[in-house]
Amino acid sequence: MTDVAGTGVQVPTGDGTADAYLARPADGAPRPAVLCFTDAFGVRPTVREAADGLARAGYTVLVPNLFHRRGPAPVVELPGFIDGEARGQLFRLLRPALQELTPERATADAGAYLRYLAELPEAADGPVALVGYCMGAGLALRAAGAFPDRVAAVAGFHGGRLATDDPHSPHLAAPRITAEVYLGHADEDPSLPPEQIERLERALTDAGVRHRCEVYQGAAHGYTQSDTASYDEKADERHRAALLNLLDRTF
Repeated sequence: MTDVAGTGVQVPTGDGTADAYLARPADGAPRPAVLCFTDAFGVRPTVREAADGLARAGYTVLVPNLFHRRGPAPVVELPGFIDGEARGQLFRLLRPALQELTPERATADAGAYLRYLAELPEAADGPVALVGYCMGAGLALRAAGAFPDRVAAVAGFHGGRLATDDPHSPHLAAPRITAEVYLGHADEDPSLPPEQIERLERALTDAGVRHRCEVYQGAAHGYTQSDTASYDEKADERHRAALLNLLDRTF
């Protein structure tokens, strides 16, 4: 099994510096790069462990603090386990940070993260893969549309509000996406009802995007996050297999 080196790094952006976690094989050789957009709870031990897992599979993985304008991650104090009650309380605390991360700022940040990877010796030349969780799935889709020449693959898991009436809805990026897309939706997810799934699928199909959308039956929103009450071990294993399959095809 590949030894992994994981470190905290600082990524220059147009609005200061974003702290991030960088995981890569310990030999330091250039590897295909993966940019990971987290859920709203951000960079934390379980997220770093997941990044290490991708690094063991042979990838260089950057996980930025999406709310870096609010300070280093975590921007609010997180319990060791996030149950339903804690989830509601945390989202109330995170609301200002969520509102502050406008589509324009998120896109500018994505450009900064991609530039960082382009200059990183441990990242191989060429386009990268994006993966996003919960709100991060929408960020990944938008970034793929904003930087089509830099993105070869996009994966999103239990994403929410991916095809709304908002003028910045992620599904509207489809005509500009050249990457292959895989989306693993949560079953009966109130943040992504069937009509949004249908609208998203139609947008990707009409734009000619190579894609696969699957609904993980019985899995709740947040099914990959092992430090939350939404975690589903079988769905998480399925997500890891789908992600690695996409990365293997891409690189």
